[in-house]
Amino acid sequence: MDTLSTSTTAARAPGRPREFEIDAALDKAIVVFSERGYHAASISELKDAMGLAAGSLYKAFKDKKAIFLASFDRYKQVRNALLEAEIAKGENGRDKIARVLHFYAEASQGEMGRRGCLVVGTASELAVTDIDAAERVTRSHARTEALMESLVREGQADGTVGAGIDPIHTSKILVCVMQGMRVMGKTGDTTGQAFLVADTALRLLD
Repeated sequence: MDTLSTSTTAARAPGRPREFEIDAALDKAIVVFSERGYHAASISELKDAMGLAAGSLYKAFKDKKAIFLASFDRYKQVRNALLEAEIAKGENGRDKIARVLHFYAEASQGEMGRRGCLVVGTASELAVTDIDAAERVTRSHARTEALMESLVREGQADGTVGAGIDPIHTSKILVCVMQGMRVMGKTGDTTGQAFLVADTALRLLD
């Protein structure tokens, strides 16, 4: 078992590394967990990637699971902020949905695509066996579905999305497309196929 001690929550002991150091370290841990998965990632591999001295790592986290959960939360914080900034550029509901789909399509390309989505990886590897991971995946999916439903309704209100479509069911389909693009991206697609998928999904809004 990969542990730094016995607890699975981040410590709050005196001398904990500063927040910006932790964020930078977690960004590196995210790469390890995304590429390797939770079970394959070792504590020694994480320590090397995060660049924290052993004492600092011990003060900040008590075991591998604590590092993972903090990495998941950091991943969602960063990706949500980037997505919200992209949505803010949208001119109407349909345009905002297009930007979300293209955001996921872009993340499905090249190195980022091969690395994969931490949410998708967690759902497939841990959600069945770990309650903390399952709760995070559930919250993430619920948030994404609620976002897409709100954008569909916004599009219906401004006339850019068909009035006859079901916002709830359509939002679920769009989320499945978005997550599916991330899975497909694990093959390292660089041909732009994900963008074709995104544009095809937009036709659901007619």
